[in-house]
Amino acid sequence: MATVSPSLAAEKKHWWLSNRKVVDKYLREARSLIATQELSNVASAVGLLDATLIHSPRLEAALELRARSLLFLRRFRDVADMLQDYIPSFKVGGGGGGIDDSSSSLCVAGDRSSVASSAPLSRERVNLLSPGRERSDGDRSFRCFSVSDLKRRLMVGLSKRSDREGQWRYLVLGQACCHLGMMEDAMVLLQTARRLASAAFRRESVGQSDDSFASFAGEDGGMAAPPPSELESASQLLSHIKFILRRRAAAVAALDAGLPAEAVRHFSKVLDSRRGLPGSFAASCLIGRAAAYRATGRLAEAIADCNRALSVDPSSIPALRSRADLFEAVRALPDCLHDLEHLKLLYDAILRDRKLLGPPWRPHRDLRYRDIPANLRALIARIQQLRGRIAAGEGNNVDYYALIGVRRGCSRPELERAHLLLTLKHKPEKAVAFVDRFEFTDDHRDLEAIRDQARMSASILYRMLQKGYASIMTAVMDEEAAEKQRAKEAAAAAVAAIQATEKPPKTDHISGGKECGTGTEKGCSAAAAAPAFQGVFCRDMAAVGSMLSHRAIPVKYEALSC
Repeated sequence: MATVSPSLAAEKKHWWLSNRKVVDKYLREARSLIATQELSNVASAVGLLDATLIHSPRLEAALELRARSLLFLRRFRDVADMLQDYIPSFKVGGGGGGIDDSSSSLCVAGDRSSVASSAPLSRERVNLLSPGRERSDGDRSFRCFSVSDLKRRLMVGLSKRSDREGQWRYLVLGQACCHLGMMEDAMVLLQTARRLASAAFRRESVGQSDDSFASFAGEDGGMAAPPPSELESASQLLSHIKFILRRRAAAVAALDAGLPAEAVRHFSKVLDSRRGLPGSFAASCLIGRAAAYRATGRLAEAIADCNRALSVDPSSIPALRSRADLFEAVRALPDCLHDLEHLKLLYDAILRDRKLLGPPWRPHRDLRYRDIPANLRALIARIQQLRGRIAAGEGNNVDYYALIGVRRGCSRPELERAHLLLTLKHKPEKAVAFVDRFEFTDDHRDLEAIRDQARMSASILYRMLQKGYASIMTAVMDEEAAEKQRAKEAAAAAVAAIQATEKPPKTDHISGGKECGTGTEKGCSAAAAAPAFQGVFCRDMAAVGSMLSHRAIPVKYEALSC
């Protein structure tokens, strides 16, 4: 057996001691910097912790401090990269699995220990000394105890460190996942953290004697459990996440049940939440509300929601597909072709990189890698078909009636009302207001870039609405002019029909018992110059006048009642 020289043993010992001193020094400096709660100092502390983890990659205190510092700096993506093995959807299968299956396996060790500690012991107490007997031997005192108490305290001491190592991971990662828009994962992680904290508190209280209680602070500088304020904030965040997920589930259920108006209401409640929504989660809600708007026939509203979703996440495949379908529905074929070509570029990038877009821990529930080749082939065929339609002259035949949401042959007030509502809602100046309601993390682009994208897409939609209003108003004015012309022609035809059915007047001129033909010309001219009476009772008037004046009264036989 080979022997190690004393000099080599001293060198190894010196190397280990020097590394331990460096690690302890870095940890002390990092804690002092983090205690200041200033962004620059916390960023410097992250650098020190990175150097500490180079010397000791599995040091639990350094890992916890680094994760909490990244969370304080709002570098949520770095937190997820650091603790991605604890993300439920990533553990199940890279985002393809469900959350419910993983929720029961997140804290197996913690649940086992909590069950072991909280379950009642069936073994009776074995008293080594009688309860009422005590004896003193100098300064020593012996008190009664049981084997079960000794075993229980021993198990608490063994499981304390394992729970301490796992508990902060779920709490910090749950908050990071919430800010990243992974609400289901955040809910499971925060529930697990709360369950582990409750189990740890029960074990701490059980492990102590009847008249003493332990605090949360650990003896080794770490934290045995989060402070109460952090647990309270995590509980409030968990309540908010549950409320948001219930609202979205109600919206999806209403849309599946054929109630798009109800789905729009629920999605709007989610998007107008007082607490800022993460950008990626808000983009998915905008896509869902766009589908509900399309089901109600409000295509302009649906296109506007797709524009907002794409300004938040330009590489969102569901948003691109939805907007391309909407443009094709209103026959805006050039815009549809542009979105489909962008979608083709994304599919090519996925096949080139052999992975879905984004980090590996982000879930893609409506997209699977094995479906990309078939989707790409169908997309290429659709692009070729659209190019053929545009070459045939269908590119400028936009259905503005469907875009604005009015019927064909609508009146002027209907068109003006619909146009006014859409214009007030989709002005380019108001298109960037939604950016202030959402929360954008470090994995998003600059806010100005998001605003510019939203303003540009809103300007395109606004120009389409103005052009559609002008086109439909021209058609409405032409219809009104044609209606007036038809009314005039109908009136003229009625007058012509009345004149065609008129009969020549029959007059009997009696003057002194002689007819006009045989009488004097003076009597005939006087009878001809006499005014002609026209009315309902013209015959009676003529008869009465003839009897009274003994002279003929000229009468027009029109519209007689008898």
